[in-house]
Amino acid sequence: MAGNEIVVLGRLADPYGIQGWLWLYPFGDDPMAWAEMPVWWLSREGEPWRECKLKRLKAHGDGLVVLLDGIEDRSAAESMKGVLVGAPRDALPTTDSDEFYWADLIGLEVVNAADERIGKVVGLIETGANSVLRVLGDDKVERLLPFVSAVVLSVEKEAGLIRVEWGSDW
Repeated sequence: MAGNEIVVLGRLADPYGIQGWLWLYPFGDDPMAWAEMPVWWLSREGEPWRECKLKRLKAHGDGLVVLLDGIEDRSAAESMKGVLVGAPRDALPTTDSDEFYWADLIGLEVVNAADERIGKVVGLIETGANSVLRVLGDDKVERLLPFVSAVVLSVEKEAGLIRVEWGSDW
């Protein structure tokens, strides 16, 4: 997809039932808004993205389940486990100044309040309580920093920098 980067929004998980439904593991705060997108983009890690229409998205228990066009039964749903869900950046709503898409944080340099370089964001983890930055240092040590206001002092996307309250030897 040239000229319009795909932002990963979530991942399809286990099948739900026998009619092709799948559990959805979202990487964001408002996955119900995804129902408004005319198409979803799907891909396995490292493969090309392809369009897919959403038939239904609904809350179920503590999670979300989805029914996608072309996924008609449990066997087809099983083959979709682990597939990433994304959308073109221009199809996504703009974020507030204190909100970020995960894709915007990956690759940013992380420095602490003493201007010591901690490393670079290589990924994020959703824990339920909060997101966690996966930061890889020059020493090849991965540090996990909670993405909470007590730790993350500022995110300066234009400067490619995240400032944190975190010791370089932690």
